[in-house]
Amino acid sequence: MSEPPDAQELRHADIWVGLTHSTLDTAEVMSSVKSPKAGAVVLFAGTTRDNFDGKPVAHLEYSSYAPLTLKTMLSIAQSVKQKHALTAVTMVHRLGVVPIKEESILIAVSAPHRQAAWRGGEEALELCKEKVEVWKLEEFGGDEGGVWRANRDGQPGVQVDTVDPSQNQE
Repeated sequence: MSEPPDAQELRHADIWVGLTHSTLDTAEVMSSVKSPKAGAVVLFAGTTRDNFDGKPVAHLEYSSYAPLTLKTMLSIAQSVKQKHALTAVTMVHRLGVVPIKEESILIAVSAPHRQAAWRGGEEALELCKEKVEVWKLEEFGGDEGGVWRANRDGQPGVQVDTVDPSQNQE
């Protein structure tokens, strides 16, 4: 995940948060949290699955307002790092179209011991899903079109009009 021109990130001490349209690199994210002080590294990789609520999904598309999103991600990373005495935290979210089986988010944490890493990693994920300003379009394909929703598990979305806006007939 070398820095493409579209990548945006914030780094602070042992914290890295980022947004990119490029494919996410699990090895780079894992490496970013490794430390001689850490006996545990936990990596969460959120991937695009091929269905939602019984409907086939063609792909997901993510969007955000980067300045606000990065600020929120940094705040979450700082909070969980302090609360769980983590060594390092990295959270990177992909934007744009994310095909089936590809990662949309990577969260990696390290800590001296495994319990802190497990708990810190899970809390970072849950807070990210709850608070980070990322929206996703679930494209179902066919005539059904897609649904925009906040990036939260199981939250209702808004049906996207499949009519071409250039064909507006007023």
